[in-house]
Amino acid sequence: MKKARSKLLVIGTAVLTILLIGHFSLSIQAQEQPRKFLLLKRGFNQKSQIRFYPGETITYKSKKIGFFVTDILVNLDTEYLYLSENVLKPSDILAIDVQRKDPRNRTLKNLTALSLGAGSMIIGLEGINNLTQKGQLKISAGVAKASALLLGTGLALLPLRYKIFTLSDKNKVQLVLLEIE
Repeated sequence: MKKARSKLLVIGTAVLTILLIGHFSLSIQAQEQPRKFLLLKRGFNQKSQIRFYPGETITYKSKKIGFFVTDILVNLDTEYLYLSENVLKPSDILAIDVQRKDPRNRTLKNLTALSLGAGSMIIGLEGINNLTQKGQLKISAGVAKASALLLGTGLALLPLRYKIFTLSDKNKVQLVLLEIE
């Protein structure tokens, strides 16, 4: 009985060792691959930097084309962006649409939804509460003011999204190629 347990313990330890070695070797191989991305940079703050990796969709406006085009970023090198239907220099880009990519837009969207939802819930719950208790639909002045304030705040936050990243002296586009030697 003790021999069977010791054999199982040795086999289990060997299997665990092989799995751990495999896990670490895969993570080391994953780190050795070069990382390439298009960096949209506004100042030195890392929170205002947006990255586009190969395989992602990018909507841009170039000097050659006077309107926004949506394309897939295929590859990058030191001087060019290779898109599925175009090849661009970073200096040819006038603006990039960042509505879906900018993480600050998620915060603004959540604040907008929170304000609109809270304002709607306050007025709705007050109306339902008065209907069930008093039998008539009557909203108190304080609840109406609070609800109007929350709904107004939510509506005011709707247009405050970061939509377009335009290139200027302050806003830069960089091609970043990170390679581990």
